[in-house]
Amino acid sequence: MKVFLSHLSTDKDLVRKISDELKKWGMDLWDDTYEIYPGDNWAQVTSQALQESQAMIVLLTPESLDSKWIRWDIEYALGNVAYKQRLIPVLVGDPNRFEQEKIPWIFKHLKVVNLPDNGKNDENIRLIAEAIKQAA
Repeated sequence: MKVFLSHLSTDKDLVRKISDELKKWGMDLWDDTYEIYPGDNWAQVTSQALQESQAMIVLLTPESLDSKWIRWDIEYALGNVAYKQRLIPVLVGDPNRFEQEKIPWIFKHLKVVNLPDNGKNDENIRLIAEAIKQAA
């Protein structure tokens, strides 16, 4: 299964940990860090990856909640049948740091994986992989 990872560029260390764990589970992860090269048309490459993926992980930080790109990724997944039951929200850090009104409404109806230690908790990272496997 190809998995699209939606995140801010400032979360690269966490993205690498999640990517490494998902690869152990046999998943094909699309992450712009490794998939977009100098000179590539960013929008075109990202659009193609969204079309080819069957699941999405969205890393939510207080900062990412303000990103129009993250919101567009979420909207794409919500409107695409291929992502049904396969949109995995991941809340990174202390939940008390988040402004509740900024969290997309749909995530209040989905199971959210928490990474309280900014991704240092390997067990919680494995929960992300398990959530995707269950949805497959």
